[in-house]
Amino acid sequence: MTELHPSLEYLGFLVGEWHGLGVMGYPGITESRYEQEISFSHDGRPFLAYRSTSWLIDDDAHRVRPAGTETGFWRAGASPRDVEVLISHPTGIVEISVGEVVFNKIELVTDVLARTQTAKEVTALKRLYGLVDGDLAYAIDMAAVGQPLQAHLSAKLQRIS
Repeated sequence: MTELHPSLEYLGFLVGEWHGLGVMGYPGITESRYEQEISFSHDGRPFLAYRSTSWLIDDDAHRVRPAGTETGFWRAGASPRDVEVLISHPTGIVEISVGEVVFNKIELVTDVLARTQTAKEVTALKRLYGLVDGDLAYAIDMAAVGQPLQAHLSAKLQRIS
């Protein structure tokens, strides 16, 4: 196991594989449940590699079809508790968010959003991650397609490794 880079001390609680269930909703989108796997890994350099994959599920928690995928990097910012996050989506959206780690909670706000010509209009994102009884819980708010910033995704994931 490679030692975590010292600049990642405050992000170390994220490292591992996480799995669980969540709910999504937004105006124009049918409220749905989903299954998700998230991975935070490192190789000793000053960033965490991030990958998230999710699937819509039915009432019996069986996978219906793939849903969202994200990939990117989490890194320390200018101050020890600052964090910078770069995430790309296959839907043509790239986000750069900044935030702060306070104990085992991270609040991120969008600094830059870029999209391809054919991507959905997303104008703001806010992410909140934290440990709750040893599980990774998160909530993501989104402003998109003319709607104001509001709840979009939330989940509670258990560490699997």
